[in-house]
Amino acid sequence: MAREGTVRVMGVAAVLAALLLSGCAAPTADNLANNDPYESTNRSIFALNMKLDRMALRPAAENYRDLVPEKARDSVRNVLDNLDLPVTFANDLLQGKPSRAAETTERFLLNSTYGIGGIFDVATRVGIGNHTEDFGQTLAVWGAGEGPYLVLPVLGPNPPRDAAGQLIDLMLDPTVYITFKQHLWWHLGRQYLKILDGRSRNLETLDDIERNSLDFYAATRSLYRQYREGQIRDGNPAPDQ
Repeated sequence: MAREGTVRVMGVAAVLAALLLSGCAAPTADNLANNDPYESTNRSIFALNMKLDRMALRPAAENYRDLVPEKARDSVRNVLDNLDLPVTFANDLLQGKPSRAAETTERFLLNSTYGIGGIFDVATRVGIGNHTEDFGQTLAVWGAGEGPYLVLPVLGPNPPRDAAGQLIDLMLDPTVYITFKQHLWWHLGRQYLKILDGRSRNLETLDDIERNSLDFYAATRSLYRQYREGQIRDGNPAPDQ
């Protein structure tokens, strides 16, 4: 089954990560202070990911941005966002946020019908904003800690809470249960398009961060955590602010 194949792919990634981490040296005090006990291995994987980015992802993102008109890219992103809304809806409910779940439902219905499957973002035009929720955020709302900071090959930053959340989100996605030929490749292609779209929209931003960082790995780790904390709090400031 396609769903089993997708889970198997993600399971292989998790096993590879475990094997890599099993050979790590004992963490230092700084590693523990940063909740990054496997920093040495993480840095090696981060360097590998950077090489893959420069060799493949960045050139593809540049070509995508240069060759595909902006309106077409916006439509692709709208469709991808719309496909994610059932997972957001499920996590809205699991986090006990019925008003946000209702907003997600309205957005999905409007964009799926009047927006022709999400090609056009009709919901935003009528004042229904977009938000995302995933099971990693749900686990955080339930009180689960991030776990040790991890960087996985290709996938990038993926602490245990977020990695586990991705597996549950896969099961919450109704499109996973629609079986047809090449379904696994369609699902992987959808994920690749999301990565390509995000990379193309942040080419200069990431260049600036890398150019202005004394330690790009540490800067990326900090920015990832800030980004995830912002998502978990739904954009609200931290309690002590």
